[in-house]
Amino acid sequence: MKLRLAQYGISHDHASGKARVMKESDEIEFAGVFEPSPEVRETLGQTPVYEGVHWFASKEEILEDETIVAVAAQGRVSQNLTFAREILEHGKHVWFDKPAGDNLDEFREVLDIARDKNLLVQLGYMFRYNAGFQFILDWVNAGKLGDIFSVRGRISSGPSSDAHWKRWDSLGEHSGGIMFILACHLTDIIVALLGRPTRVTPFSRHEGYDVPWYRNNTAAVFEYPRALAMLESTSLEVDSGKSRRLEVYGTRGSAILEPLEPPALCLCLDEARDGYAKGWQTVPVEPRPRYVESLQAFIADIRGEKSPDRSLDHEFTVQETVLRAAGLRE
Repeated sequence: MKLRLAQYGISHDHASGKARVMKESDEIEFAGVFEPSPEVRETLGQTPVYEGVHWFASKEEILEDETIVAVAAQGRVSQNLTFAREILEHGKHVWFDKPAGDNLDEFREVLDIARDKNLLVQLGYMFRYNAGFQFILDWVNAGKLGDIFSVRGRISSGPSSDAHWKRWDSLGEHSGGIMFILACHLTDIIVALLGRPTRVTPFSRHEGYDVPWYRNNTAAVFEYPRALAMLESTSLEVDSGKSRRLEVYGTRGSAILEPLEPPALCLCLDEARDGYAKGWQTVPVEPRPRYVESLQAFIADIRGEKSPDRSLDHEFTVQETVLRAAGLRE
């Protein structure tokens, strides 16, 4: 039996992608979309992905419909904490896009509502089900790379359009910049690999492009008892997709994913194991479209077919670390 899902908001950069995979899924009935801003509906709502979808006249039509079991919160970062709270308070699971707002205390309250009501919250970090990242996480968790002592990540973009500046209205976007809004994807992976850092040192600059308030050239150092992680992100880079990468170094081997999409993975081992040779080699990994596996996992969690792949505690630690890396929290 198909599950009924809906979407609340369309201003997030991932909104159209999430709508697309919900429309195309054989496992759900996409009930439709509510967008609170008529102006946004008349602009972003005219993209082809929304052709033929049902538009709700009010949020209550979604929230009070007991046949809708889950809702994708896809508004602006400044809106989504409120949207997620409303969704959960009405007894529905939430597919909550990243980052989880600006206010960590409010996010904690949202997660507490989910715990009290036994509801699911899945954040929209798009690399969780990327086959290259999954290979690295599986090998690290199994100890096959030994003790991890160094992680390096880079994820950048080029300058953004005027449409982005109109939507980017949160404290995190204005004061945390690209480290907050984009590098959060790799912060999620670093936390999955190493846990909560004992110390985070952010570096945040504006280099004269884009709007004056945008922190467009950034880095952060994550300190752990026995490891360091370094993360870089800028919106000044030419053809940035090809240089997006993650490097993981352990006492028994290393793994480098570059680019991230489509994933290209190199593995180095101190000795042959698990079908791989000593030294450097290429590991074939399949390219996967964004959001499909995350939706499939969300559906399986709702049906009780498995436990969530990321706990609510993980989601909280990631958000805390995102704010620390963006210089918004000690």
